[in-house]
Formats: sequence, C-alpha cells, structure tokens
Amino acid sequence: MATPAAAVVTLGGKGAALSPAAVYALSLGLAEPVIDPSALQRLSTRGPAPQETPASLRDLALAPLESRASAAVLLNKLLVTAGDSSALVTAATATRLAGSLDLSAALPPASRDEAAIAAASAPVAVALAAVIDCCAAPLVRVIDAVAALSCEAARGDVAAFDVPTSGDGLSAKDEADVAADVKMLLFGSKLVSGAGGTSAASFTKVPTVNGIFREAVRALHARVRIELNAPVKLGKRDAGETGEGKEEALIVLASQLARSVQAILKLSIARTRLCVGRIDDAELREKFTGGVDINDLKGMVDKVMIDSDAVSVLRGVYNHLLKFRDILAWEAAIAMAVIEMDSSIERPQAGGENEAGSSTEKPQASEEKAKGDKKSKKKKTLGKGTSAILMLLRDHVTNGKEVLSVNASQLAEWGTELSLLFDPKCARLESLVDKVKEIVESNEVRRLPKIPKGTRDFGKEQMAIRERAFSIITGVFKMHGAVALDTPVFELRETLMGKYGEDSKLIYDLADQGGELCSLRYDLTVPFARYVAMNNISSLKRYQIAKVYRRDNPSKGRYREFYQCDFDIAGVYETMEPDFEVIKVLTELLDQLDIGSYEIKLNHRKLLDGMLEICGVPPEKFRTVCSSIDKLDKQTFEQVKKELVSI
Repeated sequence: MATPAAAVVTLGGKGAALSPAAVYALSLGLAEPVIDPSALQRLSTRGPAPQETPASLRDLALAPLESRASAAVLLNKLLVTAGDSSALVTAATATRLAGSLDLSAALPPASRDEAAIAAASAPVAVALAAVIDCCAAPLVRVIDAVAALSCEAARGDVAAFDVPTSGDGLSAKDEADVAADVKMLLFGSKLVSGAGGTSAASFTKVPTVNGIFREAVRALHARVRIELNAPVKLGKRDAGETGEGKEEALIVLASQLARSVQAILKLSIARTRLCVGRIDDAELREKFTGGVDINDLKGMVDKVMIDSDAVSVLRGVYNHLLKFRDILAWEAAIAMAVIEMDSSIERPQAGGENEAGSSTEKPQASEEKAKGDKKSKKKKTLGKGTSAILMLLRDHVTNGKEVLSVNASQLAEWGTELSLLFDPKCARLESLVDKVKEIVESNEVRRLPKIPKGTRDFGKEQMAIRERAFSIITGVFKMHGAVALDTPVFELRETLMGKYGEDSKLIYDLADQGGELCSLRYDLTVPFARYVAMNNISSLKRYQIAKVYRRDNPSKGRYREFYQCDFDIAGVYETMEPDFEVIKVLTELLDQLDIGSYEIKLNHRKLLDGMLEICGVPPEKFRTVCSSIDKLDKQTFEQVKKELVSI
C-alpha cells in the first residue's frame, strides 16, 4: 500500500473505485486525493445558502486519522452521486475537502443535496469500517503462517489439520482451505508428525477459527466496497435520512469480525505458551511468558459492544484489531526465538544450502567442514513453507544479521518490529502476504483436488457392482423386446424448457460458444420424446441407461449427477397394456437384483397435478414442487416444507 504508486488517489473518474486500502493511505497522509477533471466539471459553481449540519455529524470528536478517512469517503460520495444524478454538489465543497481532507471542511453543507448525501452516506462509520477492512484483510494469510510457525516450534501434530472435504456441501470451505494452507506451509517438516506430536486444542481449532475469520473479513469487505462507491439515491425524504441502516449493518459485520478475532487471540496465547514450554531455561521461560495474559482479554469484546453509537463501536473494533496484531506479533516472535534457540533444528539460510568453501581453503578446513555438514544432516528441518516465512520475518527483525542468541529485551524488539510489519502501511507486509500465497498455491502436487458437491467417484468395487446391476437390467429390458437408444448429454434449452417451464431451477445451462442455448439433460424422457418426434416414429419400445443432471442443492443421499435406467413404450396400444408391461419389467428387475423384500406404490400424475392446482401452485412450477416432494423419503417434513416455501 505504501508505494509511490499510491501517493495519489484519483476520485470521481469514470470506472474509478475507492478501495479500503486507499482510504487507509489517505487517513495516514501516505496519499493525497485528486479530483478527476471530468468529475470536477460536473459540479456546480453556484453558491446556494448553507444548510444545517446533519445531526449525525455534529459535535463529533474525531482523531486526525478518522477525520481524514471520513473526509475522503464523503468526498467520494459527493462525486459519485453528482455523476449519477442531478444532485447539486458545489465545486467549492469538493475542492475544500480534497485540499484539507478534514471533515469539518464540508460543514455546514452548501446545498440541500450535500446535506442529504452527508447524512445518508454515514461517512464516519463507513470510513472506520474501511480502515478495519484494510487492516484485517492481510491478516487472513498472516495468521495461518504464524500458526504454522508455532506448530513447528511446539512440535505440534500435523494431523490437527486433517479436515475432510466432501462433495455434498457438508464441509465448510474456508475451514478446509485453512487446513490445506497450513499443511502446505508445513510440508516437508521433520518437526511435526502425525504421531507423537503435540495435539492441543490451540492447533486443532485453527482451521475452524481461522476459517470463521476469513468469512468475517470477506463479508465486511463486500459491504464496505458497496458503501464506499455506491451513489446516494436522492429523493423527497432523503434530507431526513441519517444512514442509520448502513451503520447498523456495519456494526453487525464488524462485531462478527471482533468475535472471530477474540477466538484467535485465545488460541494465539495458548500456542505461545506451548512454544515457551519448549525452552529449557526456567528463568528465560518465565520472562517470555510475561508478554500477554489471557485475563487481559476477558470481556474485551463485550466492552466494545456496549457502546450505543456506531462510531464508538467501530472505533473499539479497530482498537481490538490493533491489540490482536500485537499479540499475533508476540506469538510469531516467540516461535522464532524457540526455533533459533533449538540446536536440534537446522535453521534455514538464504539461498538454500550453505555454499561450499572456495578452492583456496586448506584440506584440513575442508575436512572440518565436511564433518560439520555430516553433523548438520542429523538436525531436523522445518517445512519448506515455514522455512521461507521464518527467513522473511528474521530478516525483517534483524536487518539480515545472524541471530547468535536471544534474550528478553531482544524478543520485545522483535515483537514490536513484527507488529509494525503487520500494519498495511509497511511495504514489506505485501511481500509477506504474497509469499504465503505463493507457497500455498504453487505446489499443486501436494494440494489435494476436490470433487464438486453432489458428485462421487466409483472405485473398482463400486464399478463391479454397477456393471453387474446394469447387466441384469439390460438383460430384462432386452427380454421384453426393447432396443437400445443413446441421445446427446445436452439438448437445446428450448426443448427442455418446453416440459419443465421457464422458471425451472433444476436444469444446468451451458456457456455454449456455438451460438445455441444448450442445457444438460434433466432426465431421459424428453430426449426420447424429441427423438421420436424428429424421426416421425409411431411405435417404439426402447431402453436407455445414462447419466442425467439436476442443478439442485443436494441433500444427504441425493446427487446432482446420477444414472437413470429408462424403459419407455411409445405408440398406440390396448388400454393398460403398456402400463402392465412396465410394472412387470420392474418386478422382474427387483427380483433378479435380489435386493430383498420390496413394495411397489402406484400413483397418478394427474391426481397430483390436480392437488397442486387446487393449492394454487402455478403449472410451470409443478415439476419443481414434485421434485421437492420426492425428497420426503430422505428428509424430514420440516426440511421439505422449508424448501417448498422458498420455491
């Protein structure tokens, strides 16, 4: 963020968007705002009578950082609203704000529209939320890296990060991603193992707690991005609007973030104590544990939330985040110190392995070096990812110097330096975050691929069963005179929608590049009907065994890709003759498959359609409702009822 490219932030330009990082840079004076010339031309040069300052902006005691951030947000809101509508925003107000970046420069508003924008946009709350977002976003990667370092220092159990992923939507994506990222950082480590390592809640809870933090940061960022750049919709009543709705939304999201931070703080302190427990020197161990006390954190979030106004709550969340940054830095410093003091660990060096001596070295020196190398081979190595992270952090706190020993005062300096590193205004933070992302994303060989939810693989055992079942089914179909038919896996969208209705939510549409709108087949009946109609066939008895696809949110035991075994009779026959044969085919199949006792229930679709029509269900939604009703065999009535209500 703190780069020469960020020295100027252009506001109001076409397609330009104000980011949380830009708000943070402006608040610290690391960047200056510049109004885009095209935006400046749209502003009014009139001098209307000043309006009353909105109540939400009166008597605010803001720190310089808060005032600058709020002024930047309000300036951008004035510009984007003026560009989106005919709102009366004066050039004088905009230039004053850009020149001073002081919220008071826009007060009192120079027009009724300016007053409405200032009141409805909640600039102070949005600015504080943007600063929180900017400071929290990079920590998403940092907390995983620090947890991995602590796992190395405490000789943790890597099995703590074995989080299973499933294709049925029953696993949390962020939780699984955190576990995979930490395991990638630890890949190759000889300090952590699946057996005999430290298995503590401070490690086993990392995927869940860090995953919740990711969710909270993402949710806050999505809301902040909207509030920063969406124009204010002015109307007859806008002059009286206060933006309280926006403030409430930001409070909810920031509170979720604060509670996830609190959970991580507890784990961080617990991991720090585990790391310190690896130190043999009792006196040094006591000094190292004096940095943070878990009792200091009790009630911290509750104290933040008792404030009644949005500004106080968001300010408290920001201060809580700063405390979190300090404790996270202390954990990283402790983990580094433990690793540096442990003689059994081979400390990573820049450039990989130690370089060989020059050709002018004496044979004796070479001999001694060889012995030293042999001895060093017995040392345990860190993971490839944690080695790279350790070198980055060590170079930052020591300015590239070798660490000969570690004492309490030196550790305190490390904690301070790392806390500054975790601040977005530090240019090196971006390098650290990029390095973590590079490590967890580069080695795709180690990262296990995932299967889409609602699908499954068939191994050799399942394939043997399936082949046997299909063989029996095919034999019965042929015995009744049916011929095989195969149709494309996708059809024209209009063909499928002709039966299921335009509002169907169950059909997969394809992003076709051939100029046709196509969809994956929902069942095998419509393709068969299309085949009969295209070829002008008057009578046909056919079977087809193939996959069909349902764009549904799969529940337990249901899939989005599965096989259907169809037996259809097309043509004109004696009454009930085809119906009887279909039932006969079914009983023969079930008998030969030898699945045990069974019961066949017959229904009449017209009766069900009539019931749905009486209940007021639109005809185009009959199929969707029937699909939900079909789930009663596998789900509770309450679950099916909830799905029916949402249709």
